[in-house]
Amino acid sequence: MKEYVSLLNSHAILKRLSIIQLIVYFGAWFSNVAIYTLLLDMNVSVEVVAFVAMLHFLAGVIQAPFSGTIIDSVKPKKLMLILMSIEMLATFSLLLINDTSDLNLLYILIFFKMAAASFYFTTEMSLLPKILDGDKLQKANELHSIIWSLSYTLGMALSGFVVYMFGVKVAFILDGFMFVVSFFLLYKLPINVNPIKSDENLLQMMKDTFSYLRKTPHAFHLMLVHAFVGFTAFDALVALMVDKYYASVIATSLALGLLHSSRAVGLVVGPMIIGNWISKKRIVYIFIFQAIAVWIWALLMKNFYLSLLASVLVGFFTTTLWSYTYTLLQKNIEEKYYGRIVAYNDMLFLSTAAFTSFFIGYLNVNNFSLEEVTFVLGTAFVIGAIYFAWVINTQNIKEVS
Repeated sequence: MKEYVSLLNSHAILKRLSIIQLIVYFGAWFSNVAIYTLLLDMNVSVEVVAFVAMLHFLAGVIQAPFSGTIIDSVKPKKLMLILMSIEMLATFSLLLINDTSDLNLLYILIFFKMAAASFYFTTEMSLLPKILDGDKLQKANELHSIIWSLSYTLGMALSGFVVYMFGVKVAFILDGFMFVVSFFLLYKLPINVNPIKSDENLLQMMKDTFSYLRKTPHAFHLMLVHAFVGFTAFDALVALMVDKYYASVIATSLALGLLHSSRAVGLVVGPMIIGNWISKKRIVYIFIFQAIAVWIWALLMKNFYLSLLASVLVGFFTTTLWSYTYTLLQKNIEEKYYGRIVAYNDMLFLSTAAFTSFFIGYLNVNNFSLEEVTFVLGTAFVIGAIYFAWVINTQNIKEVS
C-alpha cells in the first residue's frame, strides 16, 4: 500500500484523476444496483435482464473504432470533460424511468451513459503511459483497479442499503451529483498533455492502426489475452442468482449489493498480496486460479452465505489479471498508437463482456442451470491460460519492468 501512496504523492495529475475516479465509480454503483432492482421489481424476463447487462458493455464496443482516433487527435482534458457531461445528463435522465413502458428509454440512456464512460476510461488509460512508465505504470494500472474495486465494494454495499431504504430515484440523484462534483475537480486540473500532431484524417488514422497491428502481431495477441478478463462480467449472473435462489432469504437490493461487494473485497485485496509476485510467465497460473475460483463459486452458489465467501475468491485474482495484461499491452506498443490500440483493446474486452452477458441469459433460457453456466465461464479461463502460454512462447513480449 505504501507504494501506491508514494506514487500518488509524487504525481499530482494521477492523484487528482484517482480521486475523480473514486467518486465517479462510487456513484456508478448506485445507478447499477438501482437499475437491476428496478428491473426485478418490474418482473421483466431473463432476456431483458441479460440484454441490459449486455448493453452496459455493447455501447463501448460500438464507439471504440472511432474513439481511439479521436483520443489521439484531441486534448485529453477537453475530451474527458465532454464525456463526463454526457454521463451526468444520462444519469439524471434515469429519473424518467418508471415502468416497463419506459424500457426503450432505459436502453437508450444506458447506451449513452456507458458509451461515454467507456470513452472516458479509454482516454484516461491512453493518458497514463504518456505520464508514467515501467513499474510506475504497472502500479498506476493496479491502483486504477484497486480504486474501481474499492468503490465497487463500498458503493455496492451502500447503494444496496440506499435503494432498500430510499428507493431507486434517490440512488440516481446521488450518482448524478457525484458527477457534478467530479466535473469541477477535473475542470480545475491542469493536464498539459497534447496529442501528437498528424496530417492524417480520422479514416487514414484508422487504416494506419490496422497496418500497425499487421506489422506487430504481438500487440493483437495481447489484446485477445486481455479480452479473456471480460468473462468475469457476472452482472447478469448475479441478478439471476438473486432472483432464483436468494429472494426468499434477503431483499433484492441488499442481496445484489452484498454479492457484488464481497467479490470486490477480493478485487481489492488480491493485487496487494500477489501484485509484486506477478510476472508475464506467472500470468498463466493466475488464469488457472481464476478458473478454479469460478468453479468453486458454481458449487457453492445455492447457499447465499457460502456464495458470498466464494465471491471473494472469484475477485481475488481478477484485478491482477486485468491490470497486468493491460500493462503488458501498454508496454509493447508505440506511443503514437496509444489511444487507438487501447480503444481497440477495450472494444475486444467489452465485446467479451457483452457476449458473456448474452451467453448467460441464452443458456439459462435454454434450460442450463446457473451452476452449469458458471462452470462454463470458469472453463474459459483454462483456454485463456493455454492461449497466453502460446503467446509467451511464440511472440517477443517485453516484461513490464
